[in-house]
Amino acid sequence: MTSGADRTAGGAAGAGTTGTGASAVDGIECLADLERAAAAVLPPDVRDFVAGGSGDELTLAANRAAFDRTFLVPRVLRDVSRCTTDATLLGRPAAMPLAVAPVAYHRLVSGDGELATARAAKAAGVPFAVSTLSSVPVEEITAVGGAVWFQLYWLRDGARTLELARRAEDAGCEALVLTVDVPWMGRRLRDVRNRFALPAEVRAANIDAGGTAHIRPAGDSAVAAHTSEAFSPALTWATVDRLREHTRLPLVLKGVLAREDALRAAEAGVDALVVSNHGGRQLDGAVPSLDALAELAPVLDGHRCELLLDGGVRSGTDILRALALGAAGVLVGRPVIWGLAAAGEAGARRVFELLATELRTALGLAGCADVTVARTLRTVR
Repeated sequence: MTSGADRTAGGAAGAGTTGTGASAVDGIECLADLERAAAAVLPPDVRDFVAGGSGDELTLAANRAAFDRTFLVPRVLRDVSRCTTDATLLGRPAAMPLAVAPVAYHRLVSGDGELATARAAKAAGVPFAVSTLSSVPVEEITAVGGAVWFQLYWLRDGARTLELARRAEDAGCEALVLTVDVPWMGRRLRDVRNRFALPAEVRAANIDAGGTAHIRPAGDSAVAAHTSEAFSPALTWATVDRLREHTRLPLVLKGVLAREDALRAAEAGVDALVVSNHGGRQLDGAVPSLDALAELAPVLDGHRCELLLDGGVRSGTDILRALALGAAGVLVGRPVIWGLAAAGEAGARRVFELLATELRTALGLAGCADVTVARTLRTVR
């Protein structure tokens, strides 16, 4: 099996850069089509890096299963002749209740990397949460325009982390998304077996120029070794307070599943939570994100803390399910990477086009003229 260290970024990105016109997405009618198209062109180890979860991948599968067992109770005899997907996320307008989830190293699958994602998100009118581990510097991404959030990992050097947060703010990012569920990376067996490492041309552009992420270790993942070296396992509520005092931007905590943590965050003045198990990539056996959302939404009712959902969203109907269970919106990660891999920027645009079309269709069929009404729908689970 080919390792990431044995390829160039251009080789990995070939599929994402050769077909950027409309013809590249002909016949793509759902996100599963894009995933299949991406799988056909990506090197197996890169495909595994994107698709895989931790351990036995129980939580990875459970995220999807939670959506599949959630049924909506549609309303009828309502005027849906003017049905809109417009939403508000973190106090700002968005074309639909969706943001791009922070995913590392977009240049693994597309030569333009995060720049292509940023252009597609801007065209779609949705925010793009840029990862600390993005393969393009945050300043170049915000220069594209559009709404950009910055996802922050707390580094072992706290002062350096605060500098990175200030750098994102100065670059024009509209929110900070602090990931709180990665004291170290979960054991992702696909990457371990592949001895996955980044190609030399792909790097964590915001925090370093190379390092252990490019060196294949024996019986391990180079990316896991790199994050263990870089990230602090000592992130606490005191750290959240420190960051809150340091920034004027809205603060979002990503990776919250427990009601106790959600309440503490709301009481600490956190602006929003992303209910997330990291796409099944951290604690295997953790509760599915959608199930956690169903529990947390009533608990946070009355608190000024927005709930977002991450993990397993693969259709507009999934977005509607999340709204009905109390989310203000969702984050979508892997499908955007599949789109980039299959057809570059055009593939990412197709992801948003499909989700917008599917969401509007689902809203109308459920008797909801807008996303606010969608939050009044009942579900059967």
